[in-house]
Amino acid sequence: MIELKSHAEVEKIRQAGVIVARVLEDMGNIIKPGVTTAELDTRAKELIESSGAKAAFKGYRGFPGHICASVNEVVVHGIPGQRVLEESDIVGIDVGVKLNGYFADAAATFAVGQISEKAGRLMRATKESLTLAIETATKGRKVSDISNVIETFIHSKGYSVVHEFVGHGIGRQLHEDPQIPNFGPPGQGPELKPGLVLAIEPMINMGRSDIRVKSDGWTAITRDGSLSAHYEHTILVTENSAEILTKL
Repeated sequence: MIELKSHAEVEKIRQAGVIVARVLEDMGNIIKPGVTTAELDTRAKELIESSGAKAAFKGYRGFPGHICASVNEVVVHGIPGQRVLEESDIVGIDVGVKLNGYFADAAATFAVGQISEKAGRLMRATKESLTLAIETATKGRKVSDISNVIETFIHSKGYSVVHEFVGHGIGRQLHEDPQIPNFGPPGQGPELKPGLVLAIEPMINMGRSDIRVKSDGWTAITRDGSLSAHYEHTILVTENSAEILTKL
């Protein structure tokens, strides 16, 4: 069931979104060679809890981390641990928080030191696909219009779209209807209406789209070992355009 959010509910999601944005900004400042993903997780925990919020991912279906930290070939759901970030790595950080009963969720992929030009191109294309998707999320369009603009743009760049994981509605629950695939034909699915809050999150592979989940039950990696990038924002559909709620 799709629920449109009231102004008061949107304000609560926005407040959670500001915390998410602050954590991601901080991650970008401290990510460097030699830092472990566990150190990133600890720092995120401190920031989230000092803001009076709770980490949305911690304990969610048994997930052990406060954030997801997905390095190189890890698509999503990387578990923070003793992995040391190395020069030329890329790392996707996914952050979700709950504040006053409402959730916000966002992700970004960061360079560790100097990265290759091909890694940089992948990151830029993934981020641009999210921008195009947000611009498409306007009143009267359909959910699959978002999906199609991501897939069309990414394929034009020679990359592939992950099919197994999708964007989603968000609000009182971390994952709500509707689901938002990053692929598919336009003009299908529910109509976008003012008050709809969505977490749009393209997950893009440099190589093939095929993935597999490791034995820990969480870590999703590319089957061909190629790099993967992930960007996400929580957005609000308004009368005129889409508004990003996970920004400072």
